Amino acid sequence: MIVTPVIAQKRDALQRLLDSMNTSPGNANPDNHLIPFAQFDELHTARLLIIEAKTGHEIQAYGEQPHDWPPTLAILGDLDGESRRFLAKLAVRANTGLNLLFQHCVGFDAHTGTLLDWLEAHSAKPAASYVNWAGRTVTQIRENAQLARCLSGALPHALKRHGSQQPRALRQALLTHVQTEQHAGRLTLTPVARTTWQYRWRHWIDLIALPLVLILLSPVLILITPWVAWRLRYAEARDPDINDRVDKAHIQQLSRIEDHDVSNQFNVFGDVKPGLFRYLLLAFIMRLVDYVARHIYRRGFLARVRTIHFARWVFLNNNRSMFFASVYDGSLESYMDDFINKVSFGLNLTFSHGVGYPRTRWMIKGGAELEQPFKNTLRRHQLPSAVWYYAHQGLTATDMARHARLRYGINHYPTNDEHIRQWLSEI
Repeated sequence: MIVTPVIAQKRDALQRLLDSMNTSPGNANPDNHLIPFAQFDELHTARLLIIEAKTGHEIQAYGEQPHDWPPTLAILGDLDGESRRFLAKLAVRANTGLNLLFQHCVGFDAHTGTLLDWLEAHSAKPAASYVNWAGRTVTQIRENAQLARCLSGALPHALKRHGSQQPRALRQALLTHVQTEQHAGRLTLTPVARTTWQYRWRHWIDLIALPLVLILLSPVLILITPWVAWRLRYAEARDPDINDRVDKAHIQQLSRIEDHDVSNQFNVFGDVKPGLFRYLLLAFIMRLVDYVARHIYRRGFLARVRTIHFARWVFLNNNRSMFFASVYDGSLESYMDDFINKVSFGLNLTFSHGVGYPRTRWMIKGGAELEQPFKNTLRRHQLPSAVWYYAHQGLTATDMARHARLRYGINHYPTNDEHIRQWLSEI
């Protein structure tokens, strides 16, 4: 994620430049003249937006003056591999386009380093992030989808020849067809790359480090827990109720770029509730969320929700504000209902420290359980993506998981006929 303030007088010109990257409102042309997304094989999603503090006045309910936050250009991407390597590639292939974009930003003309230096200097690391299936690359998703189409096309002929009562013969016929397509060059199944030892080492250190630190600090944590609980409840009881109506024009602007495909983008920006206590508590929770997403919820689901591809939480504005971005399947209404019905406590843990969020009790109860105030809060704080690119048009997270199981069944011999029938039912 790259964030850089926009020169006030150039804000509208930047918006027009961003609009020129699209084929329709908000939907990127993959081969646009500024950032040709389709040329980056490691890029799952990308978006550009102007982050504005449209709800900054809400903090006045706490007796605070609104924070100074100028319109800010944000460029986000979800990608495979090392981010620095991607930024270097981006700085080369999109050099002219990025220069045009950043000329609308504060300080770019006076910058004396390289474009890569600028990108790195304005990178914003997430406090927490989530990936639906860690390790599944763009190449794998595309090849698995191609394999699924190949198997689907061959299955009727195989059934006609062997019947439905011979699962092993059916599987062998399909395997033969796949091999024929591979030899003809019409199907590619790239072997999965081995995980580097450096990544494995970092992964194990991260897996062990947090529990070890918590164990070492457990005497202190036990001592301060009663005070934290009292302080939290004291703050929650005094949180003002902010349930402003959502501006109709704002909803229309958001709706213009939603539901053009099976997957959607989502951006939310707002202030963290005032006080060091709320920030430190939120930072601690973000660390836990990041740990759980990395080591527990990394195989197709976040708690009981299976429709999210990517998510990130980022502190901005000297940690006084929080930006959240996600990619999800289905409509926004179903996305919000999924969370309300399945993991409302998780929403409360992560979002209840934001200004304007419905009141909670002990960070778990209330909040998202108040359906309409919760939905109003999200809509008020939601920002539209000016440019939105998704490399997997027409594919949901469920589709990707099914295609991966088909690929697994090609490479691994099943132990019995029931497993073969289960594999065939996925086609």
